[in-house]
Amino acid sequence: MRRVSIFGSTGSIGQNTVDLLQRQGGADVYDVVALTGAGNIKLLAEQARALRAEVAVTALPERLDDLRAALSGSGIAAAAGPEALCEAAARPCDWAMSAIVGAAGLEPGLIAARHGGVLALANKESLVCAGALVEETCAAHGTRLLPVDSEHSAIFQALQGENRAAVERILLTASGGPFRNLTREEMRYVTPKQAMAHPNWEMGARISIDSASMFNKALELIETHVLFDVDPEQIEVVVHPQSIIHSMVGFRDGSIMAQLGPSDMRGAIGYALNFPERAPLPVERLDFATISRLEFVAEDRARFPALRLAREVMAAGGLTGAVFNAAKETALDAFLEHRIGFLDMSDLVTDVLDALGAEAAATAAGYGLAEVMEFDAAARRIAMRRVNGMAATAEM
Repeated sequence: MRRVSIFGSTGSIGQNTVDLLQRQGGADVYDVVALTGAGNIKLLAEQARALRAEVAVTALPERLDDLRAALSGSGIAAAAGPEALCEAAARPCDWAMSAIVGAAGLEPGLIAARHGGVLALANKESLVCAGALVEETCAAHGTRLLPVDSEHSAIFQALQGENRAAVERILLTASGGPFRNLTREEMRYVTPKQAMAHPNWEMGARISIDSASMFNKALELIETHVLFDVDPEQIEVVVHPQSIIHSMVGFRDGSIMAQLGPSDMRGAIGYALNFPERAPLPVERLDFATISRLEFVAEDRARFPALRLAREVMAAGGLTGAVFNAAKETALDAFLEHRIGFLDMSDLVTDVLDALGAEAAATAAGYGLAEVMEFDAAARRIAMRRVNGMAATAEM
């Protein structure tokens, strides 16, 4: 039986992965090693029982007793905390889904990559913060890295059987989020609740807000650069409100290969789960007779500075991605807590990059996890000082 683990099983990606495993036979077909989550103990325990997992882990140490109680009598081990996450990742498996949100998913993903097999990567922050380290770890252990973001899965699929040297450009599509038609001044007053209301995709709160600010697309720009080894100048962002074309690859003969599908993450997850085969998936089939139009609009770096910042990070190199992501995560937390405004997020990230970017860019090749986390921590400290300053100014 194929041994699988899901890191972040209670999030939107994790829940869809569990759904596909169950539809494909569940515990009778898959030997589920580890499932991890955070505060949704009830769901984590239900998943672990349904898939007969070896161990279930919550990232929150204070919830360990709750998890043990929820798993009582099942024979499933319960554990909690960052060390337990890493111990779960160290359990050998053939296929691991890395879906923990944010920089917190980097270390478990790196550990899981040491088993060989497949690392299905939904944690884009891993490549933004430490792309070279992730790729080196996979290469050293013979692990196949398969992208699970819908955009990068689309690019990966479009490149199958193609000569990578013939790639001229990559067109990364973006829905534009809920504020794609708002002016900068109108965006100044939007609330977290409004930013969570994505028009096309059902996602968690954090990624929905990242989409609204285009920080999610900024992360994906950097991820594209790392995954497919293309120059930043070869990557274009086009706003495609219908979210039917998930991304495209342009070749030097003028041809463009596009991957189309419904707005359902089970498509990309299922592709990674069954690769290189294409198994039947429970996703909607497109009816082209009812699709009235496909629209495309160029990226707007003036209204969405995150895209400009991502290009600056790619140009700088080193560990500026770790600084960028840490500042972005801190800014998002502050926005969710109503401590800063929607537009303040990009200003905050700019300030942190100005403070740490040159030092991070000078980081030599061959860095390790310790260096990544040092820049991550430093960026968060600076970002929090800026947040406190912004909040104090707003109260005056």
